[in-house]
Formats: sequence, structure tokens, C-alpha cells
Amino acid sequence: MKLLAVETATEACSAALLIDGEIHERWQLAPRIHTKLILPMIDSLMAEAGLTLTQLDALAFGCGPGSFTGIRIATGVIQGLAFGADLPVAAVSTLAAIAQDFFNNNPESIAFTAMDARMEEIFWGVYERNNQGYVQLLGEEAVTPAEQVTFPDVQGVGLGSGWAVYQQVLATRLGLRVQRRVANDVWPKAAAIALLGGYYYQQGLAVPVEQAMPVYLRDKVAKTEVERAQI
Repeated sequence: MKLLAVETATEACSAALLIDGEIHERWQLAPRIHTKLILPMIDSLMAEAGLTLTQLDALAFGCGPGSFTGIRIATGVIQGLAFGADLPVAAVSTLAAIAQDFFNNNPESIAFTAMDARMEEIFWGVYERNNQGYVQLLGEEAVTPAEQVTFPDVQGVGLGSGWAVYQQVLATRLGLRVQRRVANDVWPKAAAIALLGGYYYQQGLAVPVEQAMPVYLRDKVAKTEVERAQI
């Protein structure tokens, strides 16, 4: 299969092309200039592969959580490409992409994944490697203060920028469940988005572009609080 993926939800910007199991990627750590980088990245990948959009099977994007502006960039780019070429879209969690990239290169099979969400909160998700080598969410993703994270009683690795900022709080909260911590230079990558997007496509989880929505965990929390106030 052939799939194009983009990821712009953090300071890192990347695009990747999955072609019959092989992944080609453009990646750059470049805050605030994603809009200048992402389309040239896509163009160079497609030109290098000698492909047009109509030759692809699907598209994928990092749907969040992450920077509001960054998520909107990826969403807008993919929506424009998908509408123009009539392609299905796989929406992939940024947290899942971080965990997948780690699992691809390490032996652990559980990741307590945390991204710094500012405002004294983190984006949080616990992921397990399934029998096919892909990430599987345990519980739900959340935006939460570090001292309030919830988790299953399993052992794994602490992963992501949230651990760099709230290392002591998270280590105290999870205790011996965390076997080691990996916090530096951990960013979501389009290569992992492409890998998971291809898996979702094969599982029948890609959707028409109008159904491929970004995920803003803070919006979800705010809506829940309003709904509670109305009860």
C-alpha cells in the first residue's frame, strides 16, 4: 500500500511516505515555521518516489493532542489533499505515535507516555505493544495535572516531554511501575504516524475526510465541565 502522513502537533515537523512496507521521512525540529516546511517536505517525498496523490491508497495525520495551531496545520493540509484526491484518512494520536516510535526501537512493551501540555498539566496515555507490534491504548488519553494521572497496574517505561518537566511528581505517583525514564529528544514523528496509519487502513479504520477530526483534549474536558454544571 501507499500512504502519506504528516505530523505537526509539537515543535517537530515531519512528513513520511509509506510504500509497500518501506517508510521515507522528512523531519525537522523547527518551532513556529511548520507552515513553511510541511508542503515542501510532502512535495520532495512525492517527487522522490515518482508518485502523485491519486496513486496513494490513503492519508494519515497526527490528530493530537498537542499544540492547537500545530494540530490545525496537519488537519488543514490533510483535509485539502484528501478532498482533492478523494482519499480516506487515518487519524493517529500524537501520544500513540511517540509510543510506537519507542516500541520500534526498544524491547519494552508498556509506555507511560506524557507530553508537557503547559498550564501545569500533561497530555497522558498508557500504551501497550500488541501481538502485531502496534500500540494499543490502555484506558483513555487525558489532559491532567501530573499528580492526578491514572494508570493500570503494569510496569513499563516513562516516555515523553512530560517526564522531563514533572519527573519527580510522576515518579512518586507511579512508583516501581516505572522501570526507566526516557524524556529527552522524544518527539512524535510522521514515520510512526505512517506506520500506524497503514495499520488502521488495513483494519478498516480509515474514514472519509469529513470524519477525520483533530483531538483537543482540553476542549473535551471543558465541555465535560459545562455538562456537569447543567446536571
